[in-house]
Amino acid sequence: MARKKSAEEGHYRGGFDFAGLADRARELRRKQTPTESLMWELLRDRRFMGLKFRRQHQVGDYLVDFYCDERKLALELDGPAHFDPAQMKHDKTRDAYLTAIGLTVLRFQNDDLIGDTEQVLQRIAAALSSPPGRGGRGEGVPLPSP
Repeated sequence: MARKKSAEEGHYRGGFDFAGLADRARELRRKQTPTESLMWELLRDRRFMGLKFRRQHQVGDYLVDFYCDERKLALELDGPAHFDPAQMKHDKTRDAYLTAIGLTVLRFQNDDLIGDTEQVLQRIAAALSSPPGRGGRGEGVPLPSP
């Protein structure tokens, strides 16, 4: 006899409750910005260093723009809204949480990706050479431009 699943049962995966953010993640994927679209084209289907990335992926109570579980790497693309003081405070809190659970968080401004895509990819590759969550610059701050 098949067991009937409870309404809540399907919302848990990997120890996290996905009920609240799953719809939001789908909405963000449908309404992705041109910069997010470009980054997804570069990362999807293991195109970048053979790594599997997910977009608008839930980690704890947060969604990250792009996430690679194999390397515990979260990539964030920041547009003008991320320069608002309230948003900056939220981003800092979120990045501290993600770093505390062992992730490396890299932030890039949208203009950086559009203006010099190769440089952004090089910076991501350099961060991947460091242990997860311990990347020296993996505390949610942008890497300095060379």
